Amino acid sequence: MSETHSTPEPTEEESPGTTTSTPTTAGETEEEVQESWVDYDFDGPTKFSVEDLNVYYGEDHAIQNISMDIPENSVTALIGPSGCGKSTFLRCLNRMNDRIKAASVEGSVELDGQEIYQEGIDLVELRKRVGQVFQSPNPFPKSIRDNVAYGPRKHGDIQSGLLARLLGDDSGEEEDEIVERALRKAALWDEVHDRLEDNALGLSGGQQQRLCIARALAVDPEVILMDEPASALDPIATSKIEDLVDELSEDYTVVIVTHNMQQAARISDQTAVFLTGGELVEYGDTEQIFENPQSQRVEDYITGKFG
Repeated sequence: MSETHSTPEPTEEESPGTTTSTPTTAGETEEEVQESWVDYDFDGPTKFSVEDLNVYYGEDHAIQNISMDIPENSVTALIGPSGCGKSTFLRCLNRMNDRIKAASVEGSVELDGQEIYQEGIDLVELRKRVGQVFQSPNPFPKSIRDNVAYGPRKHGDIQSGLLARLLGDDSGEEEDEIVERALRKAALWDEVHDRLEDNALGLSGGQQQRLCIARALAVDPEVILMDEPASALDPIATSKIEDLVDELSEDYTVVIVTHNMQQAARISDQTAVFLTGGELVEYGDTEQIFENPQSQRVEDYITGKFG
């Protein structure tokens, strides 16, 4: 598939063994990128299959010919210097780039074998299945309870309010269960269970971020996308987020963008390295990427020679 997908709203395949010439930035060496470096073979089912993905912001070619499969129930880290396309790629997985007016997408992204860029795809349902947590905590200026219950209410999974009570459809007990379950999964329940009616903006930064994770979990997603979720947090809060990511991978597929290479090494099962020009240079088991990278540029980036 190689059609262009763009919306009015903020919205060649090579044969095995071939190489492509890659532009470099200051500090990078010249090298030919080999297809074998991104041909990651893993056990278990595939959650996402990405083929020949290109993203443009106007004339700016932000993502170039990305092809990769992402395993189910695992943590995939996306690393690389600023401006290399990590966050752009992440947003392709639930079509959040559709919200960017200048963005256009070419190629294929399949979720459980279904093309998410086909016409008629239900974006609300897609983003329910593929939730996202952003770099800075963004809780609503509502109670802790209302933050978590927002998604299930919006999707009609629970009914609440005066009209629901008058019609006999009030799902108060069910809402309580959903809120508690999501907060427990986000490792926040013990800290907030006795103040659910308090304004969420009164929580600490780390608690707010875990609340945002709970809000994403409340609609029962299959995938959680995280765009540098700990970059604005202190070391203690960061450690809690990392522990949480490890726990979540038992039940969810997690894809996380991080500038912290030590963090990627600690929490991910596999790592994808994006470098100059929005190109995927290497993708494989995290241990192999950090201890024995095949690309000289990847080794130089990991050891701090540039980036």
